[in-house]
Amino acid sequence: MPSLDKFDLAILQCLQEDARATNVEIADKVNLSPSPCLRRIRNLEKTGVIRGYRADIDRKEVGLGLTVFVELKVAHHSRENAQAQEAALLAIPEVVSCFLISGTADFLAEVVVEDLAAYERLLTDTLLTLPNVSDIRSNFAIRSMKTHGALKLPAPK
Repeated sequence: MPSLDKFDLAILQCLQEDARATNVEIADKVNLSPSPCLRRIRNLEKTGVIRGYRADIDRKEVGLGLTVFVELKVAHHSRENAQAQEAALLAIPEVVSCFLISGTADFLAEVVVEDLAAYERLLTDTLLTLPNVSDIRSNFAIRSMKTHGALKLPAPK
């Protein structure tokens, strides 16, 4: 993990607020000249701290009105089974986030689809056919209050 100083953290905060801000705007906000600011941004990208840039799309506005949190339990725990499950989940486009968790389930996947009929198709045609799945529980979001929020960055050390 790269060591982040106050300038790096300030740059990250600026990019979380507006990833389309120009280098000059960011440099001005963090009290750096543009050249060192750009070098820092490129270094944050190169080291993987900044993984990419994307548009924050309103799900409902593009016809994706249903969010489902799917808990999956894997039978026959082993590293190979977990890796196969992970690979299978990552290959499903409707899975927008996925976590290996502890508790009653092994994986928690956030699934975004058009409606209940679309989820039923995904469940029966894809999720239930995943390798070594022993149980699936679906939790339907009633309403979204916050999705893809900015990270509360730590204070510089």
